[in-house]
Amino acid sequence: MNLRTEPYLNQASKWPKTGRHILAQFDENTVVVYQAYRPAIGLFAAEQGYFGGEFSLNRMSWIKPNFLWMMYRSAWGTKPGQEVILAIWLKRSAFDEILASAVHSKFVPAVYGNEKLWQQAVKNSAVRLQWDPDHHPSGAKLERRAIQLGLRGSVLASYAREWIVNIEDISEFVQQQHQSLGDSRPELLTPSETVYPVTNPDVCQRLGVSISPTIYQE
Repeated sequence: MNLRTEPYLNQASKWPKTGRHILAQFDENTVVVYQAYRPAIGLFAAEQGYFGGEFSLNRMSWIKPNFLWMMYRSAWGTKPGQEVILAIWLKRSAFDEILASAVHSKFVPAVYGNEKLWQQAVKNSAVRLQWDPDHHPSGAKLERRAIQLGLRGSVLASYAREWIVNIEDISEFVQQQHQSLGDSRPELLTPSETVYPVTNPDVCQRLGVSISPTIYQE
């Protein structure tokens, strides 16, 4: 497995406890995002390195850079239709483009002014933004918010075929760590994640990202 991992307890002590933060594994060129699918879609993508076959470009597809949010959403890969957990290495430039295009799923007066302008922004954008409660490995809700991004139309088409560097089926790792969690052992491993820096101040403000002065410096 190509994912870098660390003990969960080591990481949790360093992560922000509150606020809206994009926790992710990334380097200079790529950002890892997660998705969960039924085997027909997930195994095809892992084998071929792109999304095709039964994957639909006519519906919205949600990506999550935060591993534990994906684990909560898929119940550690045990929900029907979400058995195959994929780690997807996405071009960092593409991820930044996705963030810059994102429009909130719900009306935010401070960003859009009035609902008519927000509805127009939703209509014109191919990317949805949601901030949801992050979760402890047990599933308990946390105060910190995690991001998920919904892709459709031309953005989804580019994501599926052009922007992906690598796709890996991490279902076995997920099952192993879920078992460790069930045994109440402290050695739970999760992908190494740190706060992703949204360096464009306009994008940062529009997304509502919580800014840490030690991370974002002009």
